[in-house]
Amino acid sequence: MATNGLSSALTLYGARTLTLSQAAAQAGLSEDEFIRQLERRGIDVTESERAAVSASDRTARAD
Repeated sequence: MATNGLSSALTLYGARTLTLSQAAAQAGLSEDEFIRQLERRGIDVTESERAAVSASDRTARAD
């Protein structure tokens, strides 16, 4: 995990410049792992984005 990429992705997500999906991709992490990194740092995740990640996980498991 590139610390600089993660750091900038966290900052840009926190400022709502990037979506959760965009920030996770920039950090090189899955959306679930990026959410864990946000939570560890006390950065709020919007409920709509959290729900979207959960919904995509359920869809992926159904395949």
